[in-house]
Amino acid sequence: MKKVLLSWSSGKDSAWTLHVLRQRADIDVVALLTTFNADADRVAMHAVRRDLVRAQAEQAGLPLWEVDLPWPCTNDDYEARMRAVCERALANDIAAVAFGDLFLADVRAYRETQLAGTGLEPLFPLWNAPTAELAREMIAGGVKARISCVDPSQIARSFAGREFDAALLAELPATADPCGEKGEFHTFVYDAPVFTRAIDVRSGVIVERDGFVFADVFSTPAP
Repeated sequence: MKKVLLSWSSGKDSAWTLHVLRQRADIDVVALLTTFNADADRVAMHAVRRDLVRAQAEQAGLPLWEVDLPWPCTNDDYEARMRAVCERALANDIAAVAFGDLFLADVRAYRETQLAGTGLEPLFPLWNAPTAELAREMIAGGVKARISCVDPSQIARSFAGREFDAALLAELPATADPCGEKGEFHTFVYDAPVFTRAIDVRSGVIVERDGFVFADVFSTPAP
């Protein structure tokens, strides 16, 4: 079996990627990889608390590789830390890194370029899946998630903090991708077919910062 490291954003696409990979007899996902804003102690862009990502890894039964990024983070800073991740992966006999990307060709090309020559194969299990169908498949398959971040230039601020469900899909504007692949929104998954049990969470304050709207999610009871 090919040992795989999965890039884990804390959102629905990562969870579904793990679900898809676990159906394959030739793949063994051995760890999750998440980058954190070290100053905020949260996942970059998704703004999900570190303790919740650790809870996700626990429910998925996998170790979490945590990579702290400075803020602000230059491209050189990011790539230096990713090189260290690649070295660690090779030292652990990992053969590939999987990503939950759907259709953004420039993002895929960047990942492929960064892994070129490292000895690690890039995998994109969800690539080019029709996103309207994929979103419905995730929901029907047991993915439960909250909208943790919204780009108000693309969708309404009121989507922040909502459940990722059929009602939300029906209310998204026609210009929005149902999976939020163009950055319309990001999610935090609190239950999925890859978890042993759901993570108890509730929503906190909603704030606007740096042009985005963030809905805080925290574990129950509140920290």
